[in-house]
Amino acid sequence: MTINETQDEIIEEFSEVDDWMDRYAMIIDLGNALPPIDPQYKTPEHLIEGCQSRVWLNAEERDGKVIFTADSDAIIVKGIIALLIRVLNDHTPQEILDSDLYFIDRIGLAENLSPTRSNGLLAMVKQMRLYAMAFKARHELENK
Repeated sequence: MTINETQDEIIEEFSEVDDWMDRYAMIIDLGNALPPIDPQYKTPEHLIEGCQSRVWLNAEERDGKVIFTADSDAIIVKGIIALLIRVLNDHTPQEILDSDLYFIDRIGLAENLSPTRSNGLLAMVKQMRLYAMAFKARHELENK
């Protein structure tokens, strides 16, 4: 499934729920379903700068695709990172870098978060793109 197909699927799921308290519940459920991150990655080096809550993010590359794992000590934030992982996980670094994460605005996520959580959301997206950029750069160096 492409990044845009996954985003469209999320938009459709959220469009079925009008009330933002119910949407928050959906986000919390996504966070609760997020597979646990290996404890070895719950270190300061894996913390995302710019998040009020603690968010640990790890990325590995397998067969040319980026695999993300994450955790957070805040239930809403854990759900938000779960959404981002659902969209970006198992795609190539270039696909991640080229993606336009339009689902964030289309489901009303950014406008229904506090300013500090919105900043944290941007920081999570930025960190995921930085991982993709690093993997892409490594490939370019290896192929010279």
